[in-house]
Amino acid sequence: MKKAKALGALLCSACLAVAGTSLPAMADSMKVVTLGADLTDAQKNTMMKYFNVDSSQVQILTITNQDERDHLSAYVPIEQIGTRTVSCAYVKPTQSGGIKVRTANLNWVTCNMIATSLSTSGVKNCEVVAACPFEVSGTGALTGIQMAYETATGEELDSAKKELATEEMVVTGNLADEVGKNDATTVMNNSKMQVIRDNVQNADDIYNIVVNVAQQNNVNLDSDQIDKIVSLLQQIAQQDYNYDDVKATLEQVDQNTSESSDDIGDVADEEDDTVNAGDSADDILNSVDNSALGGDVVESSTENPSLEQDTGMDTDTSDADSETTDDGTFDNTDEDEVIYDENTDDSTDGDTEDSSDASLDENTEDGSDDTQDADSSSSEELDTASLTDDQMLLFNQAETFCKGEYEGDVDSLHTAMGDDTAENSVVLDAENGAALTKEVEKAYLKILTDGTDSYEADGTEMYMTTELNMLDRSMKEIFGISEGSQAGPELSELTDDERQSLYKDTMKFFEKLYNESTETYDTEDASGEE
Repeated sequence: MKKAKALGALLCSACLAVAGTSLPAMADSMKVVTLGADLTDAQKNTMMKYFNVDSSQVQILTITNQDERDHLSAYVPIEQIGTRTVSCAYVKPTQSGGIKVRTANLNWVTCNMIATSLSTSGVKNCEVVAACPFEVSGTGALTGIQMAYETATGEELDSAKKELATEEMVVTGNLADEVGKNDATTVMNNSKMQVIRDNVQNADDIYNIVVNVAQQNNVNLDSDQIDKIVSLLQQIAQQDYNYDDVKATLEQVDQNTSESSDDIGDVADEEDDTVNAGDSADDILNSVDNSALGGDVVESSTENPSLEQDTGMDTDTSDADSETTDDGTFDNTDEDEVIYDENTDDSTDGDTEDSSDASLDENTEDGSDDTQDADSSSSEELDTASLTDDQMLLFNQAETFCKGEYEGDVDSLHTAMGDDTAENSVVLDAENGAALTKEVEKAYLKILTDGTDSYEADGTEMYMTTELNMLDRSMKEIFGISEGSQAGPELSELTDDERQSLYKDTMKFFEKLYNESTETYDTEDASGEE
């Protein structure tokens, strides 16, 4: 999946941060919600509904892309940070119990990764919900949670510890790409636990701890992986942590990531009983409104380890024979394979009528030829795992437009165009509409994933933005408008004028998406003056 290469962008785009360092002193801590500035008003309302709070109950921070840059530019190149901020968090400091985390629609970072890294930043007791209205990697959510915690308590965390927490998230994330999320978190968490508990300072002793923890948990690490963990733990060892402060969190994460699947289910049941029976009336982890995010929400929780399995997030394996990687997506070990996302918005358990495996294997479940399945693209979800959160936001907006323009969902069309009067210029039947949606989404996804380096200008460019010129070429081919191109079968019953109309509507959307239009150019060309 080229996850290691994409880590920098993933880290930035999902990040939550808050500008300024002057924090008000407060006698009592409060609850704080952070909302990504680039979410629509409707999406922000969705997140407030998910958190199950209103503005009178919490302090709300709107997080901008500049906030991200201010906090991340020391770690990540500016060009990888992107231009949009979409992730959200709900934070409530507590007096005891360690760090408890729940995530929703973070498809790469788990609750356990956030919890153990947050302990490194100096947080002792806190409840956290990190989420987004659509799936994102979530790697950078740690930064915003730290800042929301500071705002809620009126106390600034130690800057060195915050930097180490960010580095820990990066090291753990890179390791997770290679050995799996649970194994990566187990090695990092358990090694850190021993270093802090026993006050280990010597590099050789730390090295032995990492090697022993890996061996005890049957995790194979190479020398480079070990060295990176040791280097981080040496820095952590110098911060003079009090083990009693981090004990509850680290031991809970150890239990969550080290137990077998069956044991995890048993522990989760016990924990659910404890939560319901205890003083959890104001527990923000269990008061969320899952219905706000719709179906198939990817979730994880430190207090309910089985939640990852139940919602399709936990497929934690680095086995080369496995269909899925630890992040719940089909493994792209062969770049020629066609990859699809396992965690889809529309997938339902047991529905295999048109499903196919990651490489469109000819051996289908019933032994029949797979041509029909391969052609039934409307049931296959494109893999967006390699997209940054910035790119994912653009892709989601394109999905909304396609659903509205080609599949007749008027509300989606209004949302995508920001115009309650927008109408479908051409009406397609359900099958052809879904097929056209997939073709347009595939074309746009290819541009987002491959980038613009391969683009060669030919003098016919209409736009200043390279992506728009690439999209224009692709859409002309899809709609059979460019010379020598032929529209697909889903458009075979449309007239030339109808295909031209769909093409124009499509490009009008992408122009809006990239804040550019050809209308000015057309006017100038026609009149010879501005």
